[in-house]
Amino acid sequence: MLRLPTKAVCAGLGVLLGIWAADSAAQEAATLEVVTDTIPGAGVTFSLVHLPGGMFVMGTPDDESGRDEDEGPVRQVQVGAFYMATHEVTYEAFAVFKSRDSDSFASAPGTQFDPDLVARPSPPYEDPAHGMGTTGHPAVGMTQWSALQYARWLSEKTGQFYRLPTEAEWEYACRAGTQTAFSFGDEVADLEAHAWHYGNSGEVYHAVGEKAPNPWGLFDMHGNAAEWTLDQYAASFLKDLEAEPAVDPWSEPTRLHPRTVRGGAYDDDPEALRCGARLESTLRWKRRDPQIPRSMWWNTDSPFVGFRIIRPAAPPSAEEQEMFWLTVLGG
Repeated sequence: MLRLPTKAVCAGLGVLLGIWAADSAAQEAATLEVVTDTIPGAGVTFSLVHLPGGMFVMGTPDDESGRDEDEGPVRQVQVGAFYMATHEVTYEAFAVFKSRDSDSFASAPGTQFDPDLVARPSPPYEDPAHGMGTTGHPAVGMTQWSALQYARWLSEKTGQFYRLPTEAEWEYACRAGTQTAFSFGDEVADLEAHAWHYGNSGEVYHAVGEKAPNPWGLFDMHGNAAEWTLDQYAASFLKDLEAEPAVDPWSEPTRLHPRTVRGGAYDDDPEALRCGARLESTLRWKRRDPQIPRSMWWNTDSPFVGFRIIRPAAPPSAEEQEMFWLTVLGG
C-alpha cells in the first residue's frame, strides 16, 4: 500500500508531479483563473475555477477517523485540467432547464439548439426540496440521470461541453492540494466554518456559498448538498486500479444503480463530509414515489443530493461528445 507522502516530499515533488503541499494551496488559489458562464437568455450566470491537471493521492489512509473499507487502498491518480463550478447547481439554474419557456431563449452564437431533441423533467410527485428553500439554494432531489440531462441541455444551449465530475476529479478538487481528511485539516471542530452538517444545519440545507471555500475557491465541497459524480459505484474501485498512477480513472456505468455520491450533506455526521468519503445511491431513494414506472427524473427521498458541473479544459470532439452521452444516458 502506498503511504501518504510527507509535507516536505510533496513540496519537493510539486513541480514534477503536480502535487501541491497544504501550505502552498492558498497561494495557488490566488493564481487560479475564475470564469463566468451564462445560460443564454435566462439571466442566470455561474462561476467556474480552472483547475490545472496534476497528480494526487486518492483514497484515505487506514488510520483516518471514520474511514470505510471502500475508501482504499490509497492510489496515485493523475487528472487532466478542467473547470469546476464554484457552487452547486442552484435551484434557479435548474428551473431554467425544467421550463419549456427556455426553448425560446436565444442560444449562444454558433450553436444549433433543437428543443425537440432535449428531454425535460416530468413534474415531481412532491417538492424535491421538501420545503427547505428555493432561490439561492442548491437544486436537489434529482436522479443522477436527471443531473446528466441538465449537463447535456446546458452543453447544447451554450455550445460548451459540461458534465458531472468523475470521482477522481471530484476528490482532486475537494482536496485542493491538501492531504488531510478535510480540505482545511483533520479537526472536526474546524468544520463549523466550512460546512453545513447535522451538528449545525438545523437539519435543512442552506443557500450556497455561506461557508468558507476550500483552498481552490470551491464552496460547499463539504456538506450542504451531497453531489452526484459520473461514476458507477464499486466498493473495489480503488483496489481495482491497475496502473500507478491511474490516469483519469472512471468507473463507466452499466446500470442505473448504484452510482457514487460525494461530499456529505446537511443531515450527515462530520465523518461523511471527509474528502475521501463515498456514498452509493440506492433505489430506496424512490421508495415513496407512487408512479409506475417510477420517475427517471426525481428521487422522492433524497433531498440531500444535488450536483455541480465541470467542463474539461480540452473539450472532446463532437463525435466523442455524442458517444459520451450515449454511454451515460443510454441513448
